[in-house]
Amino acid sequence: MIKEENSTQNKKYDLEERTAKFGEDIIDWVKKLPRNDITKRLIPQLIGASTSIGANYCEADCAESNKDFIHKMSIANKEAKESKHFIRMLGRVCSEQAIEGRKLWKEAHELNFIFMTIVKNAKETEKKKDIDMDKEN
Repeated sequence: MIKEENSTQNKKYDLEERTAKFGEDIIDWVKKLPRNDITKRLIPQLIGASTSIGANYCEADCAESNKDFIHKMSIANKEAKESKHFIRMLGRVCSEQAIEGRKLWKEAHELNFIFMTIVKNAKETEKKKDIDMDKEN
């Protein structure tokens, strides 16, 4: 039991796994939503944004430079923010699924904060590199 608990705990800090799980959870949630003129427009937007968070995180993980890393992480962050927006809109349209939507919104919000922090730290590192290079010249 302890091993399972640690495995679950470690997954919370494994962003590749966490972003993939988020995309899967969104897919599972939208399968429960009714189809009407509004949801037919919003659901594809949410699926696109939420599943691309993990894809952009994976690209950032394999970035060719710090600037490339910042760019890819910034895109993942934008997709997390966009996901929050569409979850909110779908929660409004499908009030019977709003509680589950709120949990998903919270995860998107947490990913948003994590990515903002990562981008901020990477930009500070980039700025320090530029300063050090200026001192060498």
